[in-house]
Amino acid sequence: MNRLISCLFVVAFLASPVSAQDTLRPALEKTYAIWRDAMLKKDVRTWQLATARYRQVEIQNRLGSEKRAFPAGIFELPAPPPSLQGLKFLEAKEKGSTAKASYFGKVDFGVEGAPTDNLIVLSFIQEGAAWRYDRADFVNLAILPEVRKELAAGNLNYLEETPEARPSGVVPPVPMVAPVAKYIAKVYVFCPGREVQVQVNKISIHKFANAKEAEVVIGGAIDGPNEVQFAVKKLEGGTGKEAMTIRVYLMSEVQGVLPVKAFEYQVQPDGLLQPTGTKFFNVDAAMVAKLKGK
Repeated sequence: MNRLISCLFVVAFLASPVSAQDTLRPALEKTYAIWRDAMLKKDVRTWQLATARYRQVEIQNRLGSEKRAFPAGIFELPAPPPSLQGLKFLEAKEKGSTAKASYFGKVDFGVEGAPTDNLIVLSFIQEGAAWRYDRADFVNLAILPEVRKELAAGNLNYLEETPEARPSGVVPPVPMVAPVAKYIAKVYVFCPGREVQVQVNKISIHKFANAKEAEVVIGGAIDGPNEVQFAVKKLEGGTGKEAMTIRVYLMSEVQGVLPVKAFEYQVQPDGLLQPTGTKFFNVDAAMVAKLKGK
C-alpha cells in the first residue's frame, strides 16, 4: 500500500504542469554562464552569441567614442563578472521579450575586501527562441540596511516596488553603428529638480534626472559646427527655480592636459529657463591646439 501511494505521488508530480519560473530560471542562468565564460576567456564569437544585439552595438559605439579598440575593449573591465554560485536566487520574471533574474548574497567581483550581502539583477532579451544577456544592475545594500534584512528573510517587496528590478517588456531598438570619434567628448549635466534630455549631433542621446553626471558622447565631436539639442522639464518636488548647467567637454588624449569646455548653457537660481533649444559649438584650430597641449 505504501509503495502504491509513493508511485501515485511520483506520477502526480511528473504530470503536474511546469511553471514558467521552473523553465525561465535555468534558461537565463545558462545564458549568463555562457556570457560570463566568454568574458573570462575573451572569446569574441561566444560573447556575440550570448549578448543581445542592441547591447553589442551600444558597446561598440561607446568604445569607438572613447577611441578604444573593438572588440578587444569588450573585455577591459575593472572587475570580472561575478559568479552566481553561493548566491540566493530570489526570482525570475519575464514580460514580452524581456526578463530579469534577481539574486541576493555575497556578490564577489574579485576585488579587495570580503564581499557583503547585496543584490544583483540580471537583464535579458529574447531574440528568436533564445535569451540573450543584456546587463547587470548591482545594488549596494549598505545604504539600505532594512532592504538587506527583508531580502535575507525572503521578503521581495523591494523588487516589487523597484521598476529597475521588473522586466519592462520593451526591447530597445538596435542603434546605428556610430563613427569612431575624432575628438572624445562628454556631456555634463547638473539639473536638481529637473529632467534634461540632450542630443549631440543627432547621434548621441542622453537623459538626466535630478542629476550631476557626465556621459560620453557617442560619435564624439567633429571638426567645425557641432549641434546640441536639449529639452528640460520640472520633476515632482522641484521648484522650477533651481540652477541648471549643460556642458560639453572635449577630452584631451595628452596626459596632463585638462578637458576643454566646448559648450555651456547655464541657468542661475531663479533665472529664466529656456525649456527647449538647439545650439552649436565649433571645434576649430585653436580648440584642437588646446587639446594637444599647445
